[in-house]
Amino acid sequence: MQVLIVESREDLAESWAAPLRAAGCIVHLTRSQEAAVLVLVRQRIEVVMLDLMLQEGSPLAVADFAGFRQPWAKVVFLTDSAVFSDGSIFSLCANACAFLRTATPAQDLAAIVEHYGAAA
Repeated sequence: MQVLIVESREDLAESWAAPLRAAGCIVHLTRSQEAAVLVLVRQRIEVVMLDLMLQEGSPLAVADFAGFRQPWAKVVFLTDSAVFSDGSIFSLCANACAFLRTATPAQDLAAIVEHYGAAA
């Protein structure tokens, strides 16, 4: 399974990637909308892990592009803020499958990614 992580903080992205790699996933790390789009053009991605507080570019644009380019790809949204805490992200993004805190333990995130990736 191929997973795209779009996270501005490299240390956080690496902590999310470690258990996925240990489970045999191919993980692509990007820090911006532009870099994420390049991966989505070149690779078949099953799950996108996407921080809603992305520092470079729009996370919603990444999710929209993933939905257009790879409609099977599921998006796991992560955030430190209360933005979309009402669940409205699910009505905005058809490919959204989870909305979690960035502080969610990496092993738990890996289990969620593996679950949704298996269905992609």
